[in-house]
Amino acid sequence: MPIKLAIAEDNSFLLKAIMEKISLFSDLEVKFCATNGQELLDRLEQDSNVHLILMDIEMPKMNGIEAVEKVAQKYPQIKMIMLTVFDHDEHIFKAIQAGAHGYFLKEVDPPTLHQGILDTLEGGAAMTPSIAMKALKLLRNPPKFEETKEEINLTAREIEILEQTAKGLNYHQIGENLFISPKTVRKHIENIYAKLQVHNKMEAVQKAVKNRIIEG
Repeated sequence: MPIKLAIAEDNSFLLKAIMEKISLFSDLEVKFCATNGQELLDRLEQDSNVHLILMDIEMPKMNGIEAVEKVAQKYPQIKMIMLTVFDHDEHIFKAIQAGAHGYFLKEVDPPTLHQGILDTLEGGAAMTPSIAMKALKLLRNPPKFEETKEEINLTAREIEILEQTAKGLNYHQIGENLFISPKTVRKHIENIYAKLQVHNKMEAVQKAVKNRIIEG
């Protein structure tokens, strides 16, 4: 009997890569894919006959860590492995705390992913050595992430520009939408980077979502 998987991943390119890895193994079968945590829960409501979920973290509507917590409460028999591009201490700590059984980065090679799925279903914890080391350090010294919440003060205009940046718009498109020049948009973006202490658009959007400055 094949191992029935569900995948929660909002990026179609990354989802395709995951599907290609899974397709190499005849004992794995993808039952369904969801683009966010809420959609995953809706699908499980219809049919929870799934052995294991591969879960992304950063997703719209409901992120992977929230989804793990809800699945663990409602479907304790289903195993969950985080499959993400993030190896931040906070993500690892919160995912394990929420009920994740394993944690892989998305560049994991197919045999390691396959073995990780098998190990997890047999009661093990699937992690690459670097993630396992981080997890051990976090268990030895549990961090207090809530206390380090940053005070970030963006202007209404900067938030507006950040929201449009999150939608993938470039300087010219944002300028047209807000009736300002691309040069002014660039200046605002530079100010946003400085305030958020980031170096690129992706980091800026992730930090703004994490700090609830904009919607994810």
